Order: sequence, then structure tokens, then C-alpha cells
Amino acid sequence: MMNRQVILVSRPTGVAQSEHFAIREEPIRSLADGQILVRNNFLSVEPAMRGWIADIGNYSAAVEIGSVMRALAVGEVVESRHPDFRPGDVVTGWFGWQELAAIDAGAVIRRIVETDLPRSLALGVLGINGVTALLALTLIGEPKAGDTILVSTAAGAVGSAVGQIAKIMDCRTIGIAGGPKKVARCLDLFGYDAAIDYKAPGLAEALVAACPGGVQVYFDNTAGAISDAVYPRLAIGARVVICGTASIPSWDPWPTGPRVERHLLVKRARMQGFVIFDHMERYEASVSTLAGWVRADQLRYEEDILDGLESCPDALAGLYRGENQGKRLIRL
Repeated sequence: MMNRQVILVSRPTGVAQSEHFAIREEPIRSLADGQILVRNNFLSVEPAMRGWIADIGNYSAAVEIGSVMRALAVGEVVESRHPDFRPGDVVTGWFGWQELAAIDAGAVIRRIVETDLPRSLALGVLGINGVTALLALTLIGEPKAGDTILVSTAAGAVGSAVGQIAKIMDCRTIGIAGGPKKVARCLDLFGYDAAIDYKAPGLAEALVAACPGGVQVYFDNTAGAISDAVYPRLAIGARVVICGTASIPSWDPWPTGPRVERHLLVKRARMQGFVIFDHMERYEASVSTLAGWVRADQLRYEEDILDGLESCPDALAGLYRGENQGKRLIRL
């Protein structure tokens, strides 16, 4: 049985482009004891992939040159030499950008039990994006009813879930997004109370108007100039959740900018980073909660689906160009 894979062929500075990847074909090896063979149905495209490939000071080891691109996927078990898995099981985990994955069973995050919902959601609102939104907001943001929650990349896979979960918790939600179309989706699809276009002039003034009482929780997916404009609006005792740094093109050399310490001191605010890998013991229960909200139409989602393995090499660059509308996936 032959398998097609997307491999990393060179290490970029900043966001990987299509020329940093190649598609290769090779035979599937025989399974060892404890392994399973998964036929992938959907592959995930994550902003964090930039860091897995190129960024310095990252939280995980870099993808090695010549290896399959690290990625979450969802698919069906076609062969198993592990007692806990059988052919036909639908699973999600670290299967990589490839059509078939011969893997140790430890690469599986969970077996999919939400058979009434689309399988692709295991990579988005019922996957790492939704779980990150729920846990980062509740564990670090600690939202209280009536709080103003400000979210950057508010129309993205994580940000859109954060805004809706905050609304479920009776908070006031303000989204920051790029361009009129994404601002409209924040308001019309994801139910934000207000949304700001950071590409339009007057971001600082717009934040003052939208958050007259200050910001109790800032959920930061961008860093950079957007966050610099937010910090003066922090309320006393604010919590800042650092979930991403998408606006920074490269961390080598390390960029400099306005200092945040004075804002944290004067406002007695707290800033903390969130990485999902520190909280995997909460993953299953979080998915159950999120699935209930999806079924109740309290948690909406959007998917941006590209077809075929050939779409993988440019998929990450397209994400950073802002081409996607919703969670970006590759359908096989």
C-alpha cells in the first residue's frame, strides 16, 4: 500500500511557504505491536505550525527537515495491532500531513464519540481550537458575569469560540478582526456585542468607545501593535491571556516594542500564557461541554476547507495572508 506525505524540505524564516514543502510517495511499513494504521479524512492547518517549523523560543521541538509535517488529523482506523482500537474506529490525533498514518497508539488524542456531528469538528470547535478557547478563557481569564472580554483575531477558530463562550457566561464581548467581512461575521455569526476593524484608522479611539469601562479580560492571539493599543484600556485587576503571537513575522532577531510592565503594575493586572499541552487531562471533558453547546446552537463555527493533499504546501501561508474564513482544513 502506497502513502503520500507532505514533508518539510527546508527551514524558513517566519511563515513557511509552499517551496518549503514537498509531496513524496512511499510504501506503508508493516505495523509493529501497539501500532495502528489510520486513513486520514481531514488534516488541520494551525497558526502554531509556524512555530513548530521555524520560531525560536518555542514550546515544542522543531519539525525535522525531511520528516512529515506535524499536524492534527481525524480519520478511520483501517488496521490495528493494539487491543484498544479496531478497524472502523474514528480517531483524532497527531497523524501528520499524510493520507495514511502508521503510528503508535499514543499519538491518538481521543476516539470520536460525537457521531451526530460532522467529523471535521474534531479538528476545530470540538478539537484543539475549541478546547484551547474554553480552558484558556476559564482557567486564566476567569470571566465573571458582566465582565468585558476583548478578543483579538475574533473571527478565527479560537477567537470565535472564545467570544461565544464568554457570551454563554453572561459577559460583554468585543472582537477585533481584520476587514469589514470578518467584522460582520463577528457580529452576525458569532454574536459579539461589538467588533472593531484593526485595519481601519483609529484603533485606539475605537477601543475607548467600545470599552468605556475598561477591559477585564483580554484574550490575545496577535501580540504586536494591536495589543499595544489594548493595554492602556485594561481595567483594575484585568487578566490577559496570551494564546498566540500571530502578528509578529519573526522572533529572530527578537523584536522590541512598547513596555507593558507599567500597565500591569498600575492596573494590578495579570498576564499569563496558555499552551494546550499542559492541560490534556481536561481535554475529554472539555469536548463534551463544547459538543453540548454546538448541539444547542450556542456555539457556532465556520470551516474553510481545501481539497486534496496538494493543497497542504501553501495552506499555512494562506492562513497568514488572511485568506481563510473559519477553521482551515484539508479534506482528503
